Amino acid sequence: MCLAVPGKVLEIKERDGTRMATVDFGGMAKEVCCEYLPDLQPGEYAIVHVGFALQRLDEESARQTLALFEELGLLEEEFGDPWELAAQEAAK
Repeated sequence: MCLAVPGKVLEIKERDGTRMATVDFGGMAKEVCCEYLPDLQPGEYAIVHVGFALQRLDEESARQTLALFEELGLLEEEFGDPWELAAQEAAK
């Protein structure tokens, strides 16, 4: 599954001429491109889809969405180890 997931921006830096951010998704940090949100700042929340920060989001909405995704197991499905997930599916 490929979800648009909210995350908190931890750090922003430039890599090879591209503005990149380290974003925390409920405890899992990933590097994402923030060229679509050129004024995004550390501490803000954004919706990220396939490695791109697409839209700014308020903290409360982000926290509620992350809690719901975690409750439904969608964060593990989106960010978990694909080999481990495949092994779990095969064992069912």
